[in-house]
Amino acid sequence: MLEHGGRLLRAARQYGIPAADWLDLSTGISPFAWPVPPIPASAWHPLPEDDDGLVEVARGYYGAPHLLPVAGTQAAIQALPQLRPRSRVGVIAPGYAEHAHAWRRERHVVETLPVDDLLASASRFDVIVLIHPNNPGGERFDPVDLLALHAALVANGGWLVVDEAFIDVEPERSLCTHTELDGLVVLRSVGKFFGLAGARAGFVCAAPALLDAMRERLGPWTLSGPTRHALRAALADVGWQARARAWLHEAGQRLQVTLAAHGVVPTAGCDFFQWWRHADAHALHEALATRGILVRRFDDPASLRFGLPPDDAGFARLDAALTEAMPMVKRW
Repeated sequence: MLEHGGRLLRAARQYGIPAADWLDLSTGISPFAWPVPPIPASAWHPLPEDDDGLVEVARGYYGAPHLLPVAGTQAAIQALPQLRPRSRVGVIAPGYAEHAHAWRRERHVVETLPVDDLLASASRFDVIVLIHPNNPGGERFDPVDLLALHAALVANGGWLVVDEAFIDVEPERSLCTHTELDGLVVLRSVGKFFGLAGARAGFVCAAPALLDAMRERLGPWTLSGPTRHALRAALADVGWQARARAWLHEAGQRLQVTLAAHGVVPTAGCDFFQWWRHADAHALHEALATRGILVRRFDDPASLRFGLPPDDAGFARLDAALTEAMPMVKRW
């Protein structure tokens, strides 16, 4: 299995710091989480029902004509390569590594390329996988350009797959409203924006034929009854969504300023995280970890991704740790 953020318990053991004493910035999950109310017993007892209203609420939130609830977008990432014959697949890099891993595991011919190289050579591929905004590289795309790319791919029987896990702050840039088009697949997650990663829930937006094939592949009851109950309410909570977008936008800018003040000038980022690509990245990771602050380390390229502190105290703690750590990192 590939390495991911969120390994807090492992870090606690490695550095001898109790888990409760850490500031975990290793994921892109919003710390401004939707407040899940008590789950009624009626959600736990029966088998989940597909016609419980979740799909209709999700269509309204995402603007998608058709969609399929799945057990996190990871389930869809693993299933999609099983729905095509052997293909030439281009995947944005650096990016969420599970995409390339899943296509390679199903024996497709996969190339991971920087976005400019990938788009310049798009005609070589049957499938192109993009992340919008990219994680961790932060690249953004004009929806008009993405639709043109899709048209070129689908003309030769290809697909455009767009992972929109971090797009909820800018929903107007989403391609979900266009997913009635054959060969356009958009993945959406509730883990990042709603702060509900533990629910393991997401949605695939695509044309009905592809969704039917994925439904057959994944089988029944992809989401539990309690998860479906919570998501119906979260996706309909328009007031909370507006507050969350404002909070994330402000916190994302504050994180960028905080890092830059210590010479950690972000290479890229979005409202959920900031990415710093630098030769000193591993040294800073270690210096912060010894102070109980966990950030996501990447080896290729050497870089760090900083998630959002949850509050003023978290920002102050990060600021203080960087004040102590950066002189040490520069000496190393």
